[in-house]
Amino acid sequence: MVLFTVPPEVAFDYLVEPANRPAWQSSLARVEEVAPGPAVGQTWTDVTVPGLRPAMETTELDRPRRWTERGTWRGFSAELTLEFAPAPGGCAVEPTMTLRGPGAFLLNPLAPYAVRSDLKRAARLLAPAGGRAARPH
Repeated sequence: MVLFTVPPEVAFDYLVEPANRPAWQSSLARVEEVAPGPAVGQTWTDVTVPGLRPAMETTELDRPRRWTERGTWRGFSAELTLEFAPAPGGCAVEPTMTLRGPGAFLLNPLAPYAVRSDLKRAARLLAPAGGRAARPH
């Protein structure tokens, strides 16, 4: 679980917007081909720092409680679910990640650490600064 100092709606809207992802997700260089959204079925392409280009899709969206994305690339898939709950001073975001495909068993134990690290970066970006929230778009 990662604590955010903003309401669930603010954290949700920021985290589910693909255009915001490179600012807080360490593995991303940029996103491309973003379909209109947010909505179930929204698609985009992640362009990762190593150059991989997984096809991404929103598979669940229940604002501001739950959001799930699925990414696929050459027989490998990853599913990330974020659950949002009110918490004192803001909200708590609980990630769950599932990896499938060749070599996934090697990455599954490491994935939660990477996801939490990225979410902590997002929480810092959204943290109030000087009495107002610094909310990148």
